[in-house]
Amino acid sequence: MATADVTAPAKAHPRVTAAILTVLGYGLVLGTFAGVVPQSIYPDLTLAQVNLLSHAIAAVNTVTTLLLVAGWYFIRQNEVRKHAAAMSSAFALILVFLVLYLAKVGGGGTKEFVGPTLPYYAYLAMLAVHIVLSILAVPVVLYALVLAVTHTPAELRQTSHRRVGRVAASSWITSLTLGVVAYVLLNHVYDWEFTAAAVVFVPF
Repeated sequence: MATADVTAPAKAHPRVTAAILTVLGYGLVLGTFAGVVPQSIYPDLTLAQVNLLSHAIAAVNTVTTLLLVAGWYFIRQNEVRKHAAAMSSAFALILVFLVLYLAKVGGGGTKEFVGPTLPYYAYLAMLAVHIVLSILAVPVVLYALVLAVTHTPAELRQTSHRRVGRVAASSWITSLTLGVVAYVLLNHVYDWEFTAAAVVFVPF
């Protein structure tokens, strides 16, 4: 007896599926920043806990970057299974990052860079590129993921997965790398000021 393929709608309409997932993701993040998502759902964090989450987020992003680079290497070696495992793991870690980040900002607060003028502007520039790329990468990453999940490796060759995946991975890697560098500057090189429960988009 034949069973319905639950991925059929997504397979038939990958762009629409990616767009819906993008809107949901943006809605959750922007809803938290705008106060639409009640802050009561987030834990009440101390400064020490905020710092701990900052370190955890940086660790997650570092591992994610390494997985993305590994996934890129594997597909160039035509090791499809390893590529898929690396990219799936990277996406799972991004979801972990999102939970940690929203908990940190919604339940604790943010840290503002305090340092000399030149490093400060360098930090802001990296932060700006990190934020823009992270925003723009979401629909591209989701589209590549939807294609990968709903198509066999043979079918993927007939789609734009390779081209879109290249753009998604490169923008994702660049964004994460800049985010980790910004974390190091903010937490380990220069000083910072803490703002409790601030609705400001900063990475760590």
